[in-house]
Amino acid sequence: MTYDTTPHTTSLVGKARRLEAARVAEIFARLRERRPRVHVLTSPVAQTFTANMLLAAGAEPSMTFAPEEVPAFVASADALLVNLGMLDRVRRDASTTAIEVAKDVGVPWTLDPVKIQISPSRLDFAKRLIEMEPDLVHANHAEFEGLSGLPATEGAICEFAVHFVSTLAVTGEIDVVTDGTRTIRVANGHPLMDRVTAIGCAGFAVATAFRAVEPDPVIAAAAALVVLGVAGETAAAAAHGPGSFAAEILDALHALDEETILARAKIR
Repeated sequence: MTYDTTPHTTSLVGKARRLEAARVAEIFARLRERRPRVHVLTSPVAQTFTANMLLAAGAEPSMTFAPEEVPAFVASADALLVNLGMLDRVRRDASTTAIEVAKDVGVPWTLDPVKIQISPSRLDFAKRLIEMEPDLVHANHAEFEGLSGLPATEGAICEFAVHFVSTLAVTGEIDVVTDGTRTIRVANGHPLMDRVTAIGCAGFAVATAFRAVEPDPVIAAAAALVVLGVAGETAAAAAHGPGSFAAEILDALHALDEETILARAKIR
């Protein structure tokens, strides 16, 4: 992983890639050993696949959004993910309550502002939540452009991260993770990952699990994207289409080992 804003590391790019691929594997092993519980507030469309992805990675999911249960579940969780995939009144209230509890007890929390470029009310709510200082924010290119009003160039992504969020992960053909001063690019993945409902939502839940065991959100997010991308490539080699791919990526994530990560990580 190349930290391109620190000139003295540029001559070590090749060495850093090998070292950082090993670090990805180490963080993944740590996740499997600790089995963090991630409390996820997400759309019912994404719940089952998200839970299965977390389990395949080695984490544990919890997903209640009942007002009387959210505080206890979040306070005892290792991390919280707020996903805006479906925003009825109950989920809006649960999201605000969950974030307040997480901040009070020191549970890291992440935000996935899904489809904010379509709904003005959802965009407004996402901006309010960003003011509550998530550890990590995820967006695809369209969501980033809706959130920032800027084209999804690397420079704009870095600039937006500096002024408005702590760490931002923008996924696409090349994933970009940045806190505005450090930038990591991940080129792993496969087009079939865009053909299965909830892959992106579930993948960011896995990134939240990585954040639960890795205190640096830039490293946590980038490591998760490497692991997910390598699992996606492995799954695509065995799949016959989107249906079989959905099952294969769970198996690939569950079986992923250090040797495969070291051999296939594409970190720029």
